[in-house]
Amino acid sequence: MIYVILMRILMISPTISGIGGISQHVKGLTKFLENKGNEVQIISSENTFTIPIKKLKNPSFMISSFFKSKFKKNFDIVHAQNPISSLAMKNVKGKKILSLQGNYSKQILFLHGNTAGIISKKLEKSALEWADVITVPSKQMYEEYLKNGYNVSYVPNGIDISSFPKDEDRRYKKQLIFAGRLSKEKGILDLLKFVEIASKDIDIIIIGSGPEESKVREVAELFSNLHFLGYQSKRNTIKLIRGSDMMIQPSIMEGGTSSSLLESMACKTSIIATSVDGNKETIVHMSTAYVVSANNPIEINNAVNYLFDNPEKQKIIINNAYDLVYNYDWEHIGQKYLDIYNGI
Repeated sequence: MIYVILMRILMISPTISGIGGISQHVKGLTKFLENKGNEVQIISSENTFTIPIKKLKNPSFMISSFFKSKFKKNFDIVHAQNPISSLAMKNVKGKKILSLQGNYSKQILFLHGNTAGIISKKLEKSALEWADVITVPSKQMYEEYLKNGYNVSYVPNGIDISSFPKDEDRRYKKQLIFAGRLSKEKGILDLLKFVEIASKDIDIIIIGSGPEESKVREVAELFSNLHFLGYQSKRNTIKLIRGSDMMIQPSIMEGGTSSSLLESMACKTSIIATSVDGNKETIVHMSTAYVVSANNPIEINNAVNYLFDNPEKQKIIINNAYDLVYNYDWEHIGQKYLDIYNGI
């Protein structure tokens, strides 16, 4: 039997490790594409030189990936996963796709201030012009970029449900969990404020890493019901989500529905999440999640107490979310990317 490679695809991503959105996206899409008989190569910080200092890691990856891309030839598709990856994308012959996980320049402005925001805005504008097609994970972003004249496609985030372990990791009678990047835009500081007012018979697990890790450790030393586990493998993370009563996602900013929300839906763990743009694709208050306002730890506390006090309503929310989540499996989402690749 002759094995035919359908397409040669170059992925360019700042990272492919950890539980962050971009890394999960690249790993899930790569697995799907390879299972369909395509060849995928990856340029990332894991196989390219970067300076391991917070403010230098992304700029150093942009430069080093650009030089590494000079040696990449004969690709059908060149797929950059954010504007930082776009300079290398521009450097390689092939049909060019840029995937945005959120409004890059707005995120940089929020996290790093005006100067960094202005620079990132210029990079983002160039990246959008270099791409043949842009993909975005939310309908709100799709409308925005379409209005500005870009060739844009809406492709939601995906998860690989078939790979999830079936067993659970329950450590406490009442167990809540947060899994994600420990950064301001993810609402981690609001979660820590919730810990201060939460009932002491409720245990909160935090999984992840990021710039606010020291603050998380500081609060964990003060409250015995807060348990910081640091970075965990995807398998361990799923087991802990499945073993929890609720997933709390207090994001201030999301590009599209986060992987942790989709994973919680698939694990039949009820969700408390903010009504920011990216989340609106999948969560509906009292239907698929309990929706709270951003920057509001008191609402988080009220939501937790309500769901514990109303288990029948919690069960309805869980089942509604579970019925919805299979639309986001990589078998569906991956095919959308194949259609885009073949349509350029």
